[in-house]
Amino acid sequence: MRYITDRKRAVGLGSAKSGTSHHWHMQISSIALIVLVPLFVFTFGSALGGTYEEVTAYYSRPFPAIVAALTIWVGMLHFKSGAQTAIEDYVHGFTGRITIIAVTCVAYAIIAVSVYALIKLAL
Repeated sequence: MRYITDRKRAVGLGSAKSGTSHHWHMQISSIALIVLVPLFVFTFGSALGGTYEEVTAYYSRPFPAIVAALTIWVGMLHFKSGAQTAIEDYVHGFTGRITIIAVTCVAYAIIAVSVYALIKLAL
């Protein structure tokens, strides 16, 4: 039987040194979403149910298009960070790394497609 202290087990494992930064980014994005989501709901709500021409005219104005783009952008980055934290906690090894890469690619793909669609709609 080996008698190893908790400190001895932890020596050499190190820290990722990114926990504080990651937590800070999550706090900032959640505060930004507190402002952006109600703005998005109010701006999107007035365009909901309109014809294609009405929606195109509505999103050709800068404010609704910028609010929608920022909401999608910040929301997907927040999703990516939260999903990464959950994956790091519960999925280990090579599978965890591949899952984090997949979630990151999906989040950035959603951002790119959404912003492209908004630009096409606005112009």
